[in-house]
Amino acid sequence: MSEHTSNSHGPLGQQTAYASSYDPGLLFPIARVETRASLGLSESALPFYGTDLWTGYEVSWLDECGKPIVAVAQFRLPCTSPNLIESKSFKLYLNSYNQSRFAGQEQVRAQMIQDLSAAAGADVSVQLEPVADAQLPIAEAGGECIDALPVTIEHYHPAPELLATGAEWVEERLHSHLLKSNCPVTGQPDWATVEIHYRGPKIEREGLLKYVVSFREHQDFHEHCVERMFVDLQARCQPEFLTVFARYTRRGGLDINPWRSSAPGPVPGFERLVRQ
Repeated sequence: MSEHTSNSHGPLGQQTAYASSYDPGLLFPIARVETRASLGLSESALPFYGTDLWTGYEVSWLDECGKPIVAVAQFRLPCTSPNLIESKSFKLYLNSYNQSRFAGQEQVRAQMIQDLSAAAGADVSVQLEPVADAQLPIAEAGGECIDALPVTIEHYHPAPELLATGAEWVEERLHSHLLKSNCPVTGQPDWATVEIHYRGPKIEREGLLKYVVSFREHQDFHEHCVERMFVDLQARCQPEFLTVFARYTRRGGLDINPWRSSAPGPVPGFERLVRQ
C-alpha cells in the first residue's frame, strides 16, 4: 500500500460532505497486515510494542436542549489492533456528532468507545475534556535536534541503506522536524517531528538525517511510516533498545502520534509540540 493510492478509488475518495447526523458507518478501517507483511512482520510476533495516540481538537455535539458542547478528545489505539482507522473517515465520523443530541458527555464517550473499538477490532480508549480543563502543554521534542547537519540529499523515498553505525556504544535521544510523507488516500502532505531513543552502536547522524528526509515523497499512513522506520533502524543499526515516536501536525482537527518501542512503556502522554 505504501506507494499507491488505491484507496482513492474506494468510498474515501467520494466522501466530501459532512454527515448531518451521527453516523458510525463513516469510519473506514484499514488492515495493518498488508504493509506489515511487506516489512517482513508477522502479526503474531511483532518486534515492537506500540500505541497510536490521536488528539481531536474539533469535537462537538448538542445537549438535550440543542445547545452545542465542545471538548478536546484523546484517543489511544493499540498497535496490536487488526485495523488502523483512516484519518479522513475519522474526521467525518467526529463531525457527524455536531448536530446530534446526547444526554451528556459520558454518553458521547461510551458511543465513541463502542464505534472506534469495533472499527479497530480492539479496545480503544477515549477521554473527553472540556476545553477549559484540557491539559495539553506545549512540549519540546526529546533529545538533540539533528536538522542543522550539512548534508546533501539525493533520496526522497525510504532508503535504509543510508543508515550506518560506528563502534562507540551509546544511549541517546535524537529528533528531527524534517519528516514529511504523503497521505495514500488524498495525496496531501503529512508533516511530523520524529523522536528516536536508542541504546546500542552509535548511529551516524548524517545518514540518519538523510534517511528521515528520504520519506519526503513516500505515500503511506502515519502508523506504517513509523513502523517502517523502526524496522529499518532495528535491522541496520541493531540497537539493544529502540523507540520511534512521530508527532504529526493536525489536519482537520486531528493529530496522529504513533509510538513504537522495543519495551512496553512508558507510553508518552498527550503533550503537543509547537506545530501541533
